[in-house]
Amino acid sequence: MKLYHHPVSTTSRPVVLFAAEAGIALDFQVVDLFTGEQYRPEYASINPSRQVPVLEDGDFRLTESSAILKYLADKVGSPAYPADLRRRARVNERMDWFNTGFYRDFAYGFLYPQIFPFMRRPDDAVQAATIAWGRERALHWLKVLDESLIGPRNAYLCGDEITIADYLGAIMAVGGESIGESLAAYPNVSRWLDNMRALRHWAKVNEAFYRYVVEPNKGKAFATL
Repeated sequence: MKLYHHPVSTTSRPVVLFAAEAGIALDFQVVDLFTGEQYRPEYASINPSRQVPVLEDGDFRLTESSAILKYLADKVGSPAYPADLRRRARVNERMDWFNTGFYRDFAYGFLYPQIFPFMRRPDDAVQAATIAWGRERALHWLKVLDESLIGPRNAYLCGDEITIADYLGAIMAVGGESIGESLAAYPNVSRWLDNMRALRHWAKVNEAFYRYVVEPNKGKAFATL
């Protein structure tokens, strides 16, 4: 199987991390987002959405990080995607929650307009309003995540066992480190992220994120939570 990805990509790293932890062998093809390779016709023929990741398994091609995680977990019979109907539905629910609410507002509404020049609004007033809105929504989602989804007892998003929802959600949540956010104000989220950071392949998979995103932004002034 081949995975088209980029080592900094928030949507690629959950797949790379899960594959590493589950012992799934993948051939990696880097799509250089920094040079705009995703917009070239050659890659657009692979994924017309011009995004990563993309999984190729023989003549089967699959896009979207969440779908790829589910496919890989099913392919190897991983307990991280339980077969029980209700437990699986809970994992799906958590993944949808991150994709449709948390990631949209925390990353695209709050983080990315601050750290990526191409996502900065051209008008200062619009930029400030965008970040203010994203901050307000991010605070809402973090409160829900801390108090309701994880809570004081759960080690992971769906209880005491790691699932593919944790791989997806944790990578999205640590994006806050790009502007120096520790999320220490959310003790249950912090505890959960510590559990994820303890994974054997966490440091290696996230190395590029820290090198090319977190480190260059240290000391810069950002709107914070």
